Amino acid sequence: MPTPSLESVASLWRLAGMPGQALEWLDLPGADPVFPSSFAVAAAGQSAIAAAALAACELGHARGTARQRVSVPAEHAAAECSGWFALDGATPEAWDAFSGLYRCADGHVRVHANFRHHRDGALRLLGLPPETATREDAERAMAGWRAIDFETAAAERGLVATALRTFAQWDATAQGQAIAAQPLMAIERIGDAPPLPLPALDGSQRPLSGVRALDLTRVLAGPVAGRALAGLGADVMLVNGPHLPNIDAIADTSRGKRSALVDLRTDGGQDTLRRLVDGAHVFSQGYRPGGLAARGFSPEALAQRRPGIVCVLLTAYGTQGPWADRRGFDSLVQTAMGFNHAEGEAAGNGTPRALPMQILDQATGWLMAFGAAAALWRQQRDGGSWHVQVSLAQTGHWLRGMGRVPEGLQAARPPLAPYVERSASGFGPLDAVKPSARLERTPMRYDRRSEPPGSAPAQW
Repeated sequence: MPTPSLESVASLWRLAGMPGQALEWLDLPGADPVFPSSFAVAAAGQSAIAAAALAACELGHARGTARQRVSVPAEHAAAECSGWFALDGATPEAWDAFSGLYRCADGHVRVHANFRHHRDGALRLLGLPPETATREDAERAMAGWRAIDFETAAAERGLVATALRTFAQWDATAQGQAIAAQPLMAIERIGDAPPLPLPALDGSQRPLSGVRALDLTRVLAGPVAGRALAGLGADVMLVNGPHLPNIDAIADTSRGKRSALVDLRTDGGQDTLRRLVDGAHVFSQGYRPGGLAARGFSPEALAQRRPGIVCVLLTAYGTQGPWADRRGFDSLVQTAMGFNHAEGEAAGNGTPRALPMQILDQATGWLMAFGAAAALWRQQRDGGSWHVQVSLAQTGHWLRGMGRVPEGLQAARPPLAPYVERSASGFGPLDAVKPSARLERTPMRYDRRSEPPGSAPAQW
């Protein structure tokens, strides 16, 4: 009988128009529960990782190599999706003191404050001075707000906060209905072009060798996608702005990548990015909706400049519905869509409870990598320029559709040590989880060590 993960991969495969016989080369041992959750978080990670790795291998097959078996164990996949890492033996604090769930007049609101401007904006909205406010001050101020009112006011100011909803409440929203009406992801041809030249591979090269990918993403799904492409052999360049803040996880997600700085506020920076586009096969971006298009880097403009390119777009809530322009992060999408409420109910005490990992980010990142590899396969076969669209909310709807895991919250967190490797990095000694996708002939690996932004020149 097919496992839930295999059924999920097969569904993704059909959505992308990939050849069915490749699925015979896939092994997916293990099953939920792995981490304590009433949702199939291991299956979501395992499915997304497997789809990306298998699609990359199918592209390798199209470039002249024999197919190879791909195995993704559920426990290892879940460990990889935990996002755990340590620098010089210490695990960085994941959350700002003001991030988290707040009780309000009629429910709860979750605030994301890991970036200073988001934190200060939320405190000002609460009527508090950012320089001196404490978490207790914020909790007292939030108690006077209605949840939806604070969510709406925050969104109007470009901040990031969401009200806690049940699944039924989410389903009743216009955005919930827009998400439910769409497929998990879109892979669309947006222009005509001949196949972009890629070198033939020998049997020892990883399947994405020779592919150049630009990674203009920040937190967290997009960087995971770029790391996945790098592990599968692509030459990935992370492009950061010199003025933009970053989170500690950049040390983990930069494994395998070049890391360059380009200031897109300047004409010179935009010219630099155009030159990089001229040599790229993939352009992955997760900036606020419309942000890069306003600089001249919409998918249509990129396809006109570089016919045959694969553009990958990450959003929080998709491109349709009233929330299409809203910013968001995994923790907020979980809260808005009903996961935190449902986990609390499953625990029996009703206290809202986050999923045990940022699985929406992690799975979405691997789905982005899958979409990129599948679109590259179609580009090599049929030509054309391609646009892949993925969102955290659509991934959340997909996860919910996998069903619940009875007694899943009783599972003990597995030990991570068997899956961790240490490497040198520009941030210090880095302990992080090894790739969980096991390619029979060309194992995933990170050829470049993780480096801080600006460590590499902005040139291929």
